[in-house]
Amino acid sequence: MSLQNDLTQKVIEAVKQLYQVDLPAVEFQPTRKDFEGDITVVVFPMLRFVKGNPVQIGTQIGEYLQQHVEEVAKCNVVQGFLNIVIAESYYLNFFNSIKDEVDFGYVKTPSPGATMVEYSSPNTNKPLHLGHIRNNLLGYSVAEILKASGKKVYKAQIINDRGIHICKSMLAWQKFGKGETPESSGMKGDHLVGKYYVAFDKAYKEQIAELVAGGMPKEKVEKEAPILLEAQEMLRKWEAGDSEVVSLWKTMNAWVYAGFDTTYKNLGVDFDKLYYESDTYLLGRDVVKDGLEKGVFFKKEDGSVWIDLTEDGLDEKIVLRSDGTAVYMTQDIGTALQRVTDFPDIKGMVYTVGNEQDYHFKVLFLILKKLGYSWAEKLYHLSYGMVDLPSGKMKSREGTVVDADDLIQNMEETAETISKELGKLDGYSEEEKQKLYKTIGLGALKYYILKVDPKKRILFNPEESVDFQGNTGPFIQYTYARIQSILRKAGFDVSTALDVTMELHEKEKELLKQIQLFPETIQLAAENYSPALIANYTYDLVKEFNSFYQQVSILGETDEQKKNFRVQLSKKVGEVIQSAFRLLGIEVPERM
Repeated sequence: MSLQNDLTQKVIEAVKQLYQVDLPAVEFQPTRKDFEGDITVVVFPMLRFVKGNPVQIGTQIGEYLQQHVEEVAKCNVVQGFLNIVIAESYYLNFFNSIKDEVDFGYVKTPSPGATMVEYSSPNTNKPLHLGHIRNNLLGYSVAEILKASGKKVYKAQIINDRGIHICKSMLAWQKFGKGETPESSGMKGDHLVGKYYVAFDKAYKEQIAELVAGGMPKEKVEKEAPILLEAQEMLRKWEAGDSEVVSLWKTMNAWVYAGFDTTYKNLGVDFDKLYYESDTYLLGRDVVKDGLEKGVFFKKEDGSVWIDLTEDGLDEKIVLRSDGTAVYMTQDIGTALQRVTDFPDIKGMVYTVGNEQDYHFKVLFLILKKLGYSWAEKLYHLSYGMVDLPSGKMKSREGTVVDADDLIQNMEETAETISKELGKLDGYSEEEKQKLYKTIGLGALKYYILKVDPKKRILFNPEESVDFQGNTGPFIQYTYARIQSILRKAGFDVSTALDVTMELHEKEKELLKQIQLFPETIQLAAENYSPALIANYTYDLVKEFNSFYQQVSILGETDEQKKNFRVQLSKKVGEVIQSAFRLLGIEVPERM
């Protein structure tokens, strides 16, 4: 039981003993910096149940706690706030119990059932872009946080590998490609296919301009441009299983997958299961027919099938066209069921998709609940905002979309420029420098994106993100490297037990209190699907450590017992930083 839980029970017990009242809850808050204390009981909410003067009530409860709770050293009351000073032995006992614990804060034994986290979900007609980076970082981090909180997790993506978009790239490659391949061009496969998607768009617009100039109405031309009709015919052939079209489709998609794999590796994300829309687009139709029999869906006069969600505050939604073909909603219903078939222990799913799809997921989750699936109660849309860039900061392949590979490369170059300006890398080999630039650049990118609440829009500034001061990845990485330097210089065994009667410096105590918050921060981040809580906790821990480092002598301390404790405390802070950053997918360097 945590100290706060223990105090809650004792405060309830005190009120029962003193006033013969059953208190339903106790409100705590951190003690204000200008008052003595570690944790504060707010007395005012109790006045609904206990009549009297809040100062007197707080004083009497405080006296009871001092008599009955060993960890309570003393109390003071300021107006309606009972400030409790926790005994230093409590913090030292806590530290002794966790100082050698590997992955402190992580739940080691998963609870029954699993959660599937879906993220990335790209189209195979172009490279990954900045929006995919936020998606991948969020999905991967949430999966790691859920695992650390005690859940079994499957990481998945669904690849949109069929449809008119890929046919446009295929047709343009046939017309303009002259047999070009990733090997012959020296281009990553996803970039090469993206090049032909742009080429299709250029040719399409040129045809429209010619036909409009010849007197045809623009609305008609946009639907009937010859190159568009050819792409639509290619899609029909693909759906009919035409061997030549299917062969080209497989070849060009293979190029794209190889390119994606390189980007994922550079970004540091991975997946346990890949789903392909070409395998899932026919799923869901049988479910709809079953739901029609159960009265979940209804059929209109033209034969199309719908669900009426007006009583739930939504609208009517089509789930099957009149010709019996599926819509995206049908596919998503079928894919969800396929996942549970593939992984029968799934008890919930997290969909990492931009906020423009908020309504789609409200409808999807509601349909699955109405179909009676128990796991539908545990579906979550990890909705996130757009990422914007200051104009002119980044290269863009198509004029509007920032390429993920360009961005990763740009971050490494920015880290290199700033590191050279700071002159911190004397004595490093060129190989060590390049590895460090990558660690810093990628850490800066990931931290800058993940420290923001997922629902908020981000203005991403590369130079600002690589600042070695403030709430940035490199600032935290630098603090970790500083701690490793302390440990190297200490040069002694830091595994010895501590004397719990030792007197603590106020800065040591504050640092221990911050470390103590890590396990509950992981649980909160998991409950809220928010890596931002982990990122900002880590920044607070680092600020607390730097304040400790500046005000308390570590290696210069003459008292060997205190010196030993401070080195051990520094070591634990480093381990917590590393554990927290692992949940964000960020590496920490031993030297900087």
